[in-house]
Amino acid sequence: MRRREFIRLISGAAAWPFAVRAQQPTMPVVGFLNSATVEALAPMVVAFRQGLKEAGYVEGQNVAIEYRWAEGQYDRLPALAADLVRRQAAVIFGGGPPAALAAKAATTTIPIVFTVGVDPVSSGLVASLNRPGGNVTGIAILTGQLAAKLLGLLRELVPNAAVVAVLVNPDNPLTESIKKDLDVAAATTGHRIHFVNASSDGDLETGFATFAELKAGALIVSADPLYISRSDKIVALAARLALPAIYQSREYAAAGGLVSYGTSLTDSYRLAGIYAGRILKGEKPADLPVMRATKFEFVINLKTAKTLGLVFHPQLLATADEVIE
Repeated sequence: MRRREFIRLISGAAAWPFAVRAQQPTMPVVGFLNSATVEALAPMVVAFRQGLKEAGYVEGQNVAIEYRWAEGQYDRLPALAADLVRRQAAVIFGGGPPAALAAKAATTTIPIVFTVGVDPVSSGLVASLNRPGGNVTGIAILTGQLAAKLLGLLRELVPNAAVVAVLVNPDNPLTESIKKDLDVAAATTGHRIHFVNASSDGDLETGFATFAELKAGALIVSADPLYISRSDKIVALAARLALPAIYQSREYAAAGGLVSYGTSLTDSYRLAGIYAGRILKGEKPADLPVMRATKFEFVINLKTAKTLGLVFHPQLLATADEVIE
């Protein structure tokens, strides 16, 4: 199925007529809540559905999925979560910290599965990783812990970049921990870090103008649903400034970004789909330990590197999971 056709399919799923739904009264409903957009998350939706399938559930055959997209507007999440509760979803999936926290605030009874890049314990999602307790469990994605790795890669990719700009979303609860981790890592690598806030399209334009004023030698784009939804725009802005940038998901590199390194989002969503399926079969979230996503992806866009005049050591290219030429 082509990407555009798939997006039309899942975009329209939430608008199926009630009469059609009524013909399948015994089909359980999985609520899919996310801060981003359907266009940005299409590969992750496919992975989530694959996880459900591995657990024995196929959308449209023995399970229905209700999709709710905040489209980068975090303040919409509480209402979207409440709507899934009214829909009497059997399980709610929350993709990202804001969506997961909104789902938890909306219900204490409906099981919730999450994928988050923040510590699920310190953020209040679960009581512990091994025994989550309550109605919430899921997949913990390593993001903040990647700070040292990201700066280390930049030192190899752009050795003369003393000043590194970091794009962060002040509305994301993960931002403060990202800033702290990068500050600690920069003390070791010797980089000077400048954080620039952006929580809207207008902020992105202003933020990149700030990068030019700072004469930043490189850019780190933090993991954020809003930014993934704007990946094409962010990559284009970086290209306009000829600014080498490193991202935390392969979607950016595929869109023309220089390099991405981070946990595989598609694999994390697949694992979340498996957990959702296990809960549909009767297992309780409190008994399912929080899993740590362990699959990482290192992607280099060699075409972009050549445009920027960068030459990478063959050994570095050999360590990449994927080289886009």
